Amino acid sequence: MQYQWLNKKNNNKLILFLNGWAMNESAVEHLNKEDFDILMINDYRNFELDFSQFNFEKYSEKYLICWSMGVYVSNLFIEEFNCFNKKIAINGTNKIIDDNFGIPKKIYNLTVKFFNETSCDKFIKNIFNGNINSEIKITNTIEELKEELISIQNIKTQNETIFDKAIISKEDIIIPTKNQIAYWQDKTKLEIIDSAHYPFKNYTSWKELLC
Repeated sequence: MQYQWLNKKNNNKLILFLNGWAMNESAVEHLNKEDFDILMINDYRNFELDFSQFNFEKYSEKYLICWSMGVYVSNLFIEEFNCFNKKIAINGTNKIIDDNFGIPKKIYNLTVKFFNETSCDKFIKNIFNGNINSEIKITNTIEELKEELISIQNIKTQNETIFDKAIISKEDIIIPTKNQIAYWQDKTKLEIIDSAHYPFKNYTSWKELLC
């Protein structure tokens, strides 16, 4: 995993953002940061990161926002995130590769098996339902992106992060909307939005995601 401070100005409030597969800061750089320090985690080719270096304790308010694959990855770090005031899941579940609650296993396995430049382009277009935002830049190579898919596929954990709210897009064709609703409906508050798998065009600030 990699980390990047999107905003670090010794604010009292922190947002820790677990990004989606293949994504970097360009996916969210339009969001107003206001008075939050914002730490982004991405690139899930491995899960080696010492969270103690960030000294979360110094913040009076701490918020966890996870998008897509980031929701699933959060299950590996439940102890580190226990101290957070609020946790938001966006277009993801704690069972990301699952016929009923995530991406159907056959689809995920075939995506990995035949992953190449053509299938990658199709996958990324599906994130935006074909309406790709030209400001979002995918910088990893095809090989790196495939490694990330395999790494996520190999996660083994029985732990599930408890989220305070799940934001779900009506038109998600990456992680089917109905599967997300089926997973979250008895677990937390739901907010359904009119969007594709990529939801951030609906927002202008990080604070809006926390409401």
